[in-house]
Amino acid sequence: MRKQIVAGNWKMNNDDAESKLLVKQIKKSIKRLPLRGTRVLVAPTFVNLKTVVKKSKKSKIEVVAQNMHQETNGAFTGEVSAKMLKSIGVETVLIGHSERRTLFGETNAVLASKVDAAIANKMELIFCFGEQLEDRKSGKHFDVVKQQLQEGLFHLESASWNQIVLAYEPVWAIGTGETASPEQAQEMHAFVRNLLEETYTTALAQNTSILYGGSVKPSNAKEIFSKEDVDGGLIGGAALQAQDFTAIIKAIL
Repeated sequence: MRKQIVAGNWKMNNDDAESKLLVKQIKKSIKRLPLRGTRVLVAPTFVNLKTVVKKSKKSKIEVVAQNMHQETNGAFTGEVSAKMLKSIGVETVLIGHSERRTLFGETNAVLASKVDAAIANKMELIFCFGEQLEDRKSGKHFDVVKQQLQEGLFHLESASWNQIVLAYEPVWAIGTGETASPEQAQEMHAFVRNLLEETYTTALAQNTSILYGGSVKPSNAKEIFSKEDVDGGLIGGAALQAQDFTAIIKAIL
């Protein structure tokens, strides 16, 4: 049975003091929530990962990395490996976030190598994918998503999929003034689940959590999460306010 997940991506926000305060506030606000297996994740910057891991001890919060390099070590200035993340208690990593693809040029081939590194190091990974505005307007959104999944993930054996969570990011609906409807989210999630079934098995498709990452807010979270194939959210801006993030968590319970 697939898990419900609400993950907060803090991106390049919050210094040390701000990170401590935010995780403290989230920790307190969800302490008595009846999560019933729903997972709550936060992804701080690299420099604050260890601090947030420590502050999240004995809580319902799991700490996630925003990115990692595919190599174990070497001359890769500014990069962080799976081994380094695991050494401070981080067991999950975002791979393929839209900003990594568009701003830092990470290709499907590069992401496939990062996926392999995460799998080899027994890390859970949240694999992000999604189309740009021009893809949506030209009707190529399904083709783009299919290619991203095929080239980034579908080389894996079925056994590796117990380490994978998917996160659909309609890039065209994030900070563009365009809005994705809950129906459009469900349409893509259903497409992806059917693609998993065709490529692997019905059981694998039904057991893989697919999160939605298109500007989820307290005002629209409940309707989005009510859709059959939406298993939670990858939250951006709203994750930086404990009150809003908690309201989104409550919307899935």
